[in-house]
Amino acid sequence: MRRRLGRECLYTPSCRLGLYVALRHWCPPGGRVLMSPVNDDVIFFVVLAAGLRPVQAPLRAADGSIDPAAVPEPVWRSLSAVLTTNLYGNPDPAPQLRARCDQLGIPLLEDVAHAIGSTAAGRPVGTFGDASVFSLSKHTGAKTGGFLAFADPALREELARARDALLAPERLAAELSYGLRPYAEAGVRGLRLVRAARAALRLLGLQERAGIRMDLRPAELRDALEAAPSLGDFDSWIRVDMHDYRLRPGRLRRRRTERLLSRLDDTLDRHRAGTRTLLATPWAARRAPDAGADSGAGADPGLGGGPGVGAEQPLFRVPLLVEDRDEAIAALDRRRITVGYLYDPPLDAYAGEQFTDPSPAPEPAQWFARHALPVDPLRAEQVISVLTAIGARPAVPPAPATPRPRTSASLSVQGKPRV
Repeated sequence: MRRRLGRECLYTPSCRLGLYVALRHWCPPGGRVLMSPVNDDVIFFVVLAAGLRPVQAPLRAADGSIDPAAVPEPVWRSLSAVLTTNLYGNPDPAPQLRARCDQLGIPLLEDVAHAIGSTAAGRPVGTFGDASVFSLSKHTGAKTGGFLAFADPALREELARARDALLAPERLAAELSYGLRPYAEAGVRGLRLVRAARAALRLLGLQERAGIRMDLRPAELRDALEAAPSLGDFDSWIRVDMHDYRLRPGRLRRRRTERLLSRLDDTLDRHRAGTRTLLATPWAARRAPDAGADSGAGADPGLGGGPGVGAEQPLFRVPLLVEDRDEAIAALDRRRITVGYLYDPPLDAYAGEQFTDPSPAPEPAQWFARHALPVDPLRAEQVISVLTAIGARPAVPPAPATPRPRTSASLSVQGKPRV
């Protein structure tokens, strides 16, 4: 990854742990971080755990990318950092955000969990920020591992010490479980027992999400905020879907990750091919009229919904836009095609003003979160067949909204008025 990015890279057991290390290093305690409201709630809790106040950004409805022009000037001046999402591999407008952060003298941090191989303005996503965090469990399928990339190689020892201080000791049982998991999953799929396995998890109380978002538990969260910054006090939220997120990796994890990472170029090529197929359908997001100025090199202006999206982007998931998403999900499920990585409702509606500053223009994010159908490009032909069979109607993004005025309630730090 150092050769791919031209940056120093530090291995971490997970993207979420790498993000926590980055936030603690680059952001002052009590700082305010602009982030996307259409994002995994785990990332939201990592920001809170780092002792920071999430500030939800306005988005482009067509693709869910951050819309810098819709961020009011008072919000820009209140920020300590900007955190991109690069949702599903679609780049946020990194050149614009980099320039704005430089004007303000604040760091740009990139979450590249979905975007290994994506580019913006002809550069790899993850090379614009002061630091960027990647997931090796997404495109590689390793289900473990990540890394922190950073512009200044002189920081390596300091960041490595910060990472090591957070690691849990290697556990033999966890390593054996990791080794057996692919075979168990293959057996469940082969016997067509996926639905039965999910039902068993629910009955045993082992399914941590009853819906798309995990249970917020506001009273417990308020208590945890009193201890922030503290990874341990937020562990029950941050570990969801990955209990080994801070586990020191054993040999088996490292070897499997290395083997899968060695196939990355082939994987990215297959994702590009599926992305091209899906972006040619009626359900594909179309480029916003104002997005051409920051689109990536080689992007096709007739394809994709935002900066840099085009036939050559190896999207992790392609966000098709459909009127009745629930019907589409149910139809795909009948064909054993699972739709994951849904982020509805947006984080400001999910968490409320007690725990985050709401977006000044929330409607585009709400629309995108309700209509986006993120599908695996490796199953493009099957998805198209299902959506065609049910007559799924494309959803048309609304016109850009005007940011609403800020109120005193929305300028706060961890629920307390700013002074």
